[in-house]
Amino acid sequence: MADRSFLDWPFFDDRHRRLAQDLDEWSTHTLQGVDHGCTDSACHILVSKLGKAGWLDHTAAADGETLDVRSLCLTRETLARHDGLADFAFAMQGLGTGAISLFGSRAQKSEWLPLTRTGQAIAAFALTEPGSGSDVANNTMTARRDGNHYVLNGEKTWISNGGIADVYTLFARTGEAPGAKGMSAFVVPAGLRGFEVVERLETIAPHPLATLRFTDCRIPASSLIGTPGQGFKIAMSVLDVFRSTVAAAALGFARRALDEALARVTSRHVQGAPLIDLQMVQGHIADMALDVDASALLTYRAAWAKDMGAPRVTREAAMAKLFSTEAAQKVIDRAVQLHGGDGVRSGETVERLYREIRALRIYEGASDVQRVVIARQTQANMGEA
Repeated sequence: MADRSFLDWPFFDDRHRRLAQDLDEWSTHTLQGVDHGCTDSACHILVSKLGKAGWLDHTAAADGETLDVRSLCLTRETLARHDGLADFAFAMQGLGTGAISLFGSRAQKSEWLPLTRTGQAIAAFALTEPGSGSDVANNTMTARRDGNHYVLNGEKTWISNGGIADVYTLFARTGEAPGAKGMSAFVVPAGLRGFEVVERLETIAPHPLATLRFTDCRIPASSLIGTPGQGFKIAMSVLDVFRSTVAAAALGFARRALDEALARVTSRHVQGAPLIDLQMVQGHIADMALDVDASALLTYRAAWAKDMGAPRVTREAAMAKLFSTEAAQKVIDRAVQLHGGDGVRSGETVERLYREIRALRIYEGASDVQRVVIARQTQANMGEA
């Protein structure tokens, strides 16, 4: 059983502790039976199960409230420890509707959030473009105002839930100003004329990903989220919330890897003694435990700071995301090594974790981008001192 002593830390309230325990029990009894043979089908099933059980309620804030980031992080950590695709399904419901939840109109919220929170609709976050990756300010997709409509033209790529989503939060250039100040955010339902999925993208850990193309795709002006030119601010605000949850998912993967490694080294014998009796193995376990706890401290510090009312946690979230994803990669690699040949056997838990963790060091801000963010924020904080 995974270590739960961290739940006694002062970052959490009793409701968070109950959430972690109840979700862990639900996951143990529910997620084992989901067939992952078809990724699209599995995602539909997982979103439906998460919605019916009420777990997706945490992905959107009620009127007048804010998202509880500690609940989001605890949910992602717990789901990731049990099933990486379940974590993905949960996370995308939050990320895909984050802009609607935080900045949307009453009509946008009432139309979509009841559906995404109950698992009746799948959400996606369409920000990345073929030529601009992490450099969001240089996105080129356009949304031209035409009377009571906007006309969308351009491409998005590496869009999670692309091809299976019912609604997309999409960012396009409306031209109010150069660079970051000339982007806007929109609610775009699937199935519109001029909106096509041009490629499904295959990765080492199967997830629904796609490249999308918009050709003279017309959407009502009421699809605009917030105000024209506010898109970059909206995107960064949403990522400011959900970047900490990426760290939590990595933490969940790392905890599972540590559990699997402990089970292996205590049950596997070499020359008549369990592997754990070897000092070198003890050193590996110690390093893994250290990385797990350090990741948890950084992750839940960022989540706690946001929940306590910090307007931005850019530095804290970047630190959590960078450290936790890099540390999880090391923890999982050690777990694979301690499993010997079984560690790279297809279908083994640690082999799956090895494939799952790699993408977390790239999406929602690659590790080197996080280093730039941390350096700039640290420099700015020194200037304020």
